[in-house]
Amino acid sequence: MIQLKSKIKVLIVDDSAVIRQTLSNIFESDRHIEVMGTASDPYMAAKKIQKEIPDVITLDVEMPRMDGITFLKKIMTQHPIPVVIISSLTAKGTETAMRALEFGAVEVISKPQMHTKEFIEESRIKLCDAVKAASIAKLRRKTPPKEIQVQPKYSADAVLPHTAARSMLKTTEKVVAVGASTGGTEAIKDFLMALPHDSPGIVIVQHMPEKFTRSFADRLNELCKITVKEAENNDSVIRGRALIAPGNFHMLLKRSGARYYVEIKEGPLVNRHRPAVDVLFRSTARYAGKNAIGIIMTGMGDDGAKGMLEMKEAGAYTIAQDEASCVVFGMPKEAIKLNAVNKTLPLENIAGEMLRKQ
Repeated sequence: MIQLKSKIKVLIVDDSAVIRQTLSNIFESDRHIEVMGTASDPYMAAKKIQKEIPDVITLDVEMPRMDGITFLKKIMTQHPIPVVIISSLTAKGTETAMRALEFGAVEVISKPQMHTKEFIEESRIKLCDAVKAASIAKLRRKTPPKEIQVQPKYSADAVLPHTAARSMLKTTEKVVAVGASTGGTEAIKDFLMALPHDSPGIVIVQHMPEKFTRSFADRLNELCKITVKEAENNDSVIRGRALIAPGNFHMLLKRSGARYYVEIKEGPLVNRHRPAVDVLFRSTARYAGKNAIGIIMTGMGDDGAKGMLEMKEAGAYTIAQDEASCVVFGMPKEAIKLNAVNKTLPLENIAGEMLRKQ
């Protein structure tokens, strides 16, 4: 079982007193997290870091005196510390948050908003999990990572009830299903940039808030030979295109005759996430079977492990990112433990292996 050796010390940096207090309350509700302090801007944060170094910093991107991106660059060049970007759901905020990931931020989370009790609880789960994932990310740790007990919520049954996978005849077209979490934005970027324009159709779940996935997909579309877009309901899965599940919605692969398409739907958090990799992988096992390739990348927790096993049992070829190239070797490790993986590879070799198996 995974256990914490000590509490994760968090420094909250945000110019809003209300957000600082809200985040403090959320983090203090988790027995694994301790709020080391708060700061209204990067200058105050720098003074606190001089006195005590936190395990994780949560950072707003739009602040007076110094913006979050500039502060992030200073942190990463002078004294790397895991950073979780907590940003508002604005066009400017999401675009800046995407740049923050490129500069070394570990996670991007949307700012909590006080709506229903269920919404507040989901925000708490996502924020606390993001801090825990950041604390064990391969960024600055020289000692073994802190071990964390994470209790799952719902399984993929909550969105797509389990049945025996249908036996699919092998076709000339492959579908590639990819799942990732912490560290996954950069891993997915490297993977997709290595692909030629006529690659098999790809469906991707990256744990990320709503609206951020649109900016993520748009950025990848600029960089890659293939087309990359945030998935919309009923989008076809075709050669030369990758569909990224929209934040806060589950994505399922479906099939009608020879056509593959995606269904975008609401539902509870599955394995503490929405979208969830297990939901995508289970639907891929059911509707693509032998015609699928599954890839599980860096991320904390076990989302995708059971779904990948279902894919393998349905005849799909499955690949896991290896420990050395993962930011957090959680999701691939759990899939490997279930014997759900045909091959474990460094990130830079995954695209080539996928193309060989198409």
